[in-house]
Amino acid sequence: MSDVNEFWSIPAAELIARLRTTAEGLTATVAAERLAQHGENVLKSRHEAGSLALFLAQFKSPLIIILIFAAGLAFFLGETTNAAIIFVIVLLSGSLGFWQERGAARAVKKLLAIIQIKVSVMRDGSAVSIPASAVVPGDVMLLEAGDSVP
Repeated sequence: MSDVNEFWSIPAAELIARLRTTAEGLTATVAAERLAQHGENVLKSRHEAGSLALFLAQFKSPLIIILIFAAGLAFFLGETTNAAIIFVIVLLSGSLGFWQERGAARAVKKLLAIIQIKVSVMRDGSAVSIPASAVVPGDVMLLEAGDSVP
C-alpha cells in the first residue's frame, strides 16, 4: 500500500485487491498462514516494573523527598528521635503505597487474562466469532453499533 493513512479514501474493490481478500472474507487456511506470518493482533505490553523499582517509585513525591531531607537534617542536628520518627513514617507510607500498587497491578493483570474480546469476521464465506488477537490483514469484519474495531 502506498499510504496507509489514506485507507478510508480507497474504493472498496481496490482495497480488497490490495489486501488479497474477497468480500466473503478469507479462507481458514489463508487466515492461519497470515496469522503465522504477521503474528497475533495484540499490542506489545510495556515492560513490567520489578518490585524494587515499584517500591522506590513510592519515594519520588516532592513531599516525601522534603520529609527525607528533613529527617536527614534532624539526624545531623542531633535530633535522632525526630529523624527516626520521620524515617519510619516515610517508610511505612512508601510500603503501604507499594503494597496497594502491586495489588492493583496484579488485579488488572488477572482481569485482562480473563477478558477476551471477540469479533465477527467472514471466514470461508460465513460469519464466525474469533478472538480479536486472531484478526489478520485481509479479514472482512462485521461491525454493529457499539463494536470496537481491533
